[in-house]
Amino acid sequence: MSFSVSVAQLNFVVGDMAGNARRIVEAATAAHARGVRLLLTPELALCGYAAEDLYLRPAFVDACDDALKSVAASTAQLKGLCIVVGHPARTVGGARGRSVAVASLHNAATVLCEGRVVATYAKRELPNYQVFDERRYFVPGHAPCVFDVPGTDGQPVRVGLLICEDAWFEAPAAEARAAGAELLTVINASPFHAGKGGEREATMRERVRATGLPLVYAHLVGGQDEIVFEGRSFVLDAAGELAGRARSFEEAEFDARFERAGPGAWRIHAAIDREHSAEADLWHALVLGVRDYVGKNGFPGAILGLSGGIDSALVLAIAVDALGKDKVRTMMMPSPYTADISWIDARDMAARLGVRYDEIAIAPEFEAFKASLAPLFEGRAEDTTEENLQARIRGTLLMALSNKFGSIVLTTGNKSEMATGYCTLYGDMAGGFAVIKDVAKTTVFKLARWRNAHDPYGTGGNPIPERIITRPPSAELRPDQTDQDSLPEYAVLDAIIERYMENDQSPQTLVADGFERADVEKVVRLIRINEYKRRQAPVGIRVTHRSFGKDWRYPITSKYRA
Repeated sequence: MSFSVSVAQLNFVVGDMAGNARRIVEAATAAHARGVRLLLTPELALCGYAAEDLYLRPAFVDACDDALKSVAASTAQLKGLCIVVGHPARTVGGARGRSVAVASLHNAATVLCEGRVVATYAKRELPNYQVFDERRYFVPGHAPCVFDVPGTDGQPVRVGLLICEDAWFEAPAAEARAAGAELLTVINASPFHAGKGGEREATMRERVRATGLPLVYAHLVGGQDEIVFEGRSFVLDAAGELAGRARSFEEAEFDARFERAGPGAWRIHAAIDREHSAEADLWHALVLGVRDYVGKNGFPGAILGLSGGIDSALVLAIAVDALGKDKVRTMMMPSPYTADISWIDARDMAARLGVRYDEIAIAPEFEAFKASLAPLFEGRAEDTTEENLQARIRGTLLMALSNKFGSIVLTTGNKSEMATGYCTLYGDMAGGFAVIKDVAKTTVFKLARWRNAHDPYGTGGNPIPERIITRPPSAELRPDQTDQDSLPEYAVLDAIIERYMENDQSPQTLVADGFERADVEKVVRLIRINEYKRRQAPVGIRVTHRSFGKDWRYPITSKYRA
């Protein structure tokens, strides 16, 4: 006896219930033609993940209900195929008023067979950490879900159903096995961060070894605001060994064929995509994040300020890989402090990638601002005020182009700068999407080297001029300026940020581990006093386990200093 399972690893769009339903029906029709008996869609596939406060709108849930009925009706003729559809489902109770809110939905999955609802399962473990906010919207289920899928010989296979976080705990899988499951299926929308793919497979291996059951992990792919989902659906055999893995960062119809090899034993046949380097995964995550943010929000293209420095160079390379050269426009806006090599290298890189390149010198605007302010600044020396004026002039010019042509401005600041406030409000922070907001400066250099050695999207090899990578980083807002005039060496800075900001280690621990006290105190102080800036920064792609986005919720006003 054998049967096939397919994962619809697709890029669903939040709020496009009709479009998402159509894609599920198309995937089901194609799977049925291939002889598939069970089709899995990702978590909340019908409405897209995550819909946030749209879940609080009754009309939104009504539209999800209608879409589920549409999928059922449109697949009724697919004999012998079961489809697992992720969606929000109403439950009893719940209340929402001006002063109280009690969740009234389940994060659910419904099993459809030939147009009939066979079972509906409610997610039991609701995450409320990092970027997750599920307890704001959902209440947990309490019962396992096991349903029958017909095999080729007419004998049913008992399938246990879990949703994402359920599989990170022992009880849901154990109870599904106790209820008769022969196979575990897990539908997911698990946000990417560096190393997460390996963590998932290791955790699912624990579930398999504890239950003795093979497992199919069905995952979402695509970008949604700051979050990226990388796909990489997979299958583990009953021993916990990898039996199949879908490609990462792209859509896939991922099939696995199960052949019964004896009581409780299965031979599994599926394609296995190889592991990729950390830099490759980061690159593809950033490209997918840009492509989907720009595309799903309907922007015709992107604009960015090209400075001749490594951050804007990296963002340009990402943008071209994501959108193509014809949808990316660059602006070089030299000031009196811009070195000749900066505009030379900026022109060179734009030419290598074939993007539109324009130059507007900002000296006239800069002098006009200084002249207007001179009576008010009389007797005071020039300082960061004049530096920030230059950044704000550039931001104004970029936003003017955005307003006139409709393209979104991509900002080019990295995580190291975002952490320490080494950026200018309404200047280099002005824009609509912060591409490398969660990429530390040391990783920026690694990614630049990786991209110069690889051309994953066929947009051109070695796009970043070598001098951009090797020259000392500088904002070029005053004569002979370098970043290390204001910040510790980036290797030290990024290590402190990672341990203090991402992993919540104390300054005392960092000093005890060998960091210079002056460096630790300086970086911690800069992180603390620049919260007000980060609150006004554009949304940006999350690629670490803790970013300056939804998973960083610190008060602006606070006297706490440790």
